[in-house]
Order: sequence, then C-alpha cells, then structure tokens
Amino acid sequence: MSLYPSTHHLPLPARLLAAAGALLAAAAVALSAYAAHAAQGEDAQRLHSAALFAFGHGIALAALVPRRPRMFRTLALVLLLLGTLVFSGSLAGAVLSGMTTRFAPIGGSMMILAWVLYAADALRR
Repeated sequence: MSLYPSTHHLPLPARLLAAAGALLAAAAVALSAYAAHAAQGEDAQRLHSAALFAFGHGIALAALVPRRPRMFRTLALVLLLLGTLVFSGSLAGAVLSGMTTRFAPIGGSMMILAWVLYAADALRR
C-alpha cells in the first residue's frame, strides 16, 4: 500500500477536479512570485489575494475529490473551482490586463455557496 493515495481509480470528473486543483495551486505560486518581484502597491496586494485564494481552494479541490461518485459533492467542488477561477481571475486580470474586478464578488459568492453545499453533503448519509 502506498503512502499517498492514487487517483487512478477515480472517475474522470474527480480526476479532472483534482488536476484543476493542482493547476490552481501552481498558478498561485506563479502569481505570488510575480506579486513579490514585479508588482507594487495595490497591484501586489491584489495578486497576493488572488494567489492566496487560488492556492487554498486548489489544495482543497485536490484533497476533497470524492472517492466514490457523489453528485452533490461533485457539484459543490465544480462550483468551488468556478468561483475560484472567477474570483482570483478577476483580481489577477485587473493587474495583468486592466480588466475590471466587478466579477470578484460573484466568484466569492460562488465559493461561499460551494463550501455550504460541501458541508450539507458531509452531513448527508
């Protein structure tokens, strides 16, 4: 038995969520490095916030994928992925390409809803 669980036996949607989580974490490291070395002031703060949320939620996605298919839990994790992409993407997009951050609250709300759905699923039998 391996020290680390394998994802090879998981259904494709669960493997995709785990891979997306790992990619979010990788992007967070890159954003954080850029914020530390190339951005200043409010731009650096926005990028650090984007990186913090992308990293934390990326790790959560990679760790929380259901071992057995569960529609409610999978829906919560997909919503968590989308919310993180919208929230962190909005903050990073504002710094890197001058986009607006008006979608950040939508992404944040999606993440909150995703965590509530995940909690509800955890309480279900």
